[in-house]
Amino acid sequence: MRRTDPEGRGPVRYGPPAPDPGLPVLPELAEVLAAAAGRTSPEPPGGGPVLREAAAGYWWRRGLRSRPDDIAAAPGAQPLLLALLAAHGGDVLMPRPCPAWWTPQARVLGRPTYHVPTAAESGGVPDPYALLETVRRIRAEGGAPHVVLMSVADDPTATVAPPELVREACEAAVDEGLHIISDETWRDTVHEPHAHVLLSPAEMCPDDVTVLSDLSGALVPAAWPVAVARFPATGHAIDRRARVLDILTALGGFVAGPVAAAAAHALGEPGPVTARSAHANALHARVATAVHHEVLTAGALARLPQAGRHLYADLGPLRARLAGRGVTDSMELEDYLSGRLRTPVPGGHRFGDELGALRVRLDTGPFLGASPEERLEALAAEAPLELPHVAGALAFFRSAFQELR
Repeated sequence: MRRTDPEGRGPVRYGPPAPDPGLPVLPELAEVLAAAAGRTSPEPPGGGPVLREAAAGYWWRRGLRSRPDDIAAAPGAQPLLLALLAAHGGDVLMPRPCPAWWTPQARVLGRPTYHVPTAAESGGVPDPYALLETVRRIRAEGGAPHVVLMSVADDPTATVAPPELVREACEAAVDEGLHIISDETWRDTVHEPHAHVLLSPAEMCPDDVTVLSDLSGALVPAAWPVAVARFPATGHAIDRRARVLDILTALGGFVAGPVAAAAAHALGEPGPVTARSAHANALHARVATAVHHEVLTAGALARLPQAGRHLYADLGPLRARLAGRGVTDSMELEDYLSGRLRTPVPGGHRFGDELGALRVRLDTGPFLGASPEERLEALAAEAPLELPHVAGALAFFRSAFQELR
């Protein structure tokens, strides 16, 4: 089904999923999951004490003091965000572009959504001045903005917002009475942590930020759905967390017992988990940098990827050549590149971007190999870009983009 309205008031194709690491399950995590396979009951609403304590420790090590009672878990980020938005009420603001799964949760609830432009240097965080103007316009039109979503380490743009921008955006939001939901799914996938400092909005405004993390970003496979939220230590947050648990209960949003055991183990960050995460980040960073080079060489535009397993390319400079192939908007570009590259290439319209803009998200997972063996070989290689299957995938990508010059 084709979207008829780029703001989402008409038909829409939901998706795509977040970029997958393309790597086999870490054997240690598989063993933990298998050992818990005999559990016959799910976790209680919001997660059991072991899972919540592990999540609290995870955030404590990142400078966010947390208690198990501040945590709620759900079987995936989508139901958890749905419950958070339902607990808060009001209109929802988010940056443009934004993760593809954000907007559908608000629309399921019948909440108006407003996309706010981002600053030139990064995505994921609304431009502070544009945020203020949008809030004032919504109120002037009779709306009630209550929540703003941010992602400091961003899907789809693969950028890390600089601390000063995060501070200004958070201050603008709080001054206008908005609660911030900070999606930090990709915080542990920053390619160069010492070069790109990630500052959580919860460090800026501890009483006004709920942090959300889908553990498939860096810790567990996407096939084991689990996400966690950290609430502020305030009276209002206690009430909201209770409301979130009520909503998750009504949805049947309980984390599977074996998955909870594996997630708690991963959140504890034992050596094998952190080593796999670090090696995977380094591998995807190398591939993303190589793909970025090919995009620029072909005459398209893209910010240098700084986090995650993807990059966001703007083929606007190639519009004339694309028009000759019948490509005039991001839906047609998605279809064209998905067919040409033989892998899904989601268009910018899926991320709340303008339909007429020729933007796509390019995922790095497909470059790692077609089999688990090839992907593990890429993970272990000192020079993964020189492996025949990786070099061949990059050459195939290069030829597809060079045709558009």
